[in-house]
Amino acid sequence: METDDLCEIIVTAPDPAWLAGFARRLIEDRLCAGAHVIESIRSLYRWQGEIHDRGEARVALHTRRSLVGRINARALTEHPYKVPCVLAVAAVDGNPEYLAWIRDETRADVE
Repeated sequence: METDDLCEIIVTAPDPAWLAGFARRLIEDRLCAGAHVIESIRSLYRWQGEIHDRGEARVALHTRRSLVGRINARALTEHPYKVPCVLAVAAVDGNPEYLAWIRDETRADVE
């Protein structure tokens, strides 16, 4: 089965409850089919010349590549960070039934 139209979007945030709510809103709006929230991760990064080591949460959103722009736009307006991590990774293969489910549960139209 072709997967060129599907991807996983990774988003991180400081608060797992906020991240779960964000994912729920995207699912309600059919911008992603589902989400896997990991409530505790450790993030190491350089920001404004300093190295940070902080706890965060992470979500993997399963969606269409055509919806990445809309999800990114929502993150830019709703996310508590000035520069949120939003990273789309192409789906290269997978369970055909799961891939079909992602297509069935997401919007095909892009406004």
